[in-house]
Amino acid sequence: MSNTEQNLWEAFAGESQANRKYLAFAKQADKEGHSQAAKLFRAAAEAETVHAHAHLRTLGEVKNTAENLQSAIDGETHEFKKMYPGMIEEARKEGNKAAERSFSYANAVEEVHAGLYQKTLDSLDSPQEADCYYVCSVCGFTIENAPPEKCPVCGARPAAFMKVE
Repeated sequence: MSNTEQNLWEAFAGESQANRKYLAFAKQADKEGHSQAAKLFRAAAEAETVHAHAHLRTLGEVKNTAENLQSAIDGETHEFKKMYPGMIEEARKEGNKAAERSFSYANAVEEVHAGLYQKTLDSLDSPQEADCYYVCSVCGFTIENAPPEKCPVCGARPAAFMKVE
């Protein structure tokens, strides 16, 4: 990999992280009643997304939908099979219960995401469309069409789920 390609990957990671961080900051500013700061954080987050997408396109990583689905499957599978198990174990050894829970929730949900992506890839030419998806605001569990009575990952109730269309 060339230095420029490495720089593009680093820039993509940094811009992506800034986007998520600024959205979290906006949510906190809203909670505290600082609407102007929240608006600025959301605007900056959008700008960071523009940058991240440009870097990813420049790397040639945005391909056709089938290839993008396979890339997503590969990434999610890596996370739940290799990345998170080690992180969970390390947090457990260090006695960091909050990190262990955070990693465990993510690990369980990444496997669900891989399955949803696989289902969509398998039916790409004859889609069995979901009306929408619901995402648990506690752990990220994702499900088609309707929230469960109880989140299978964290136990949250239906009110904790956000509808995504």
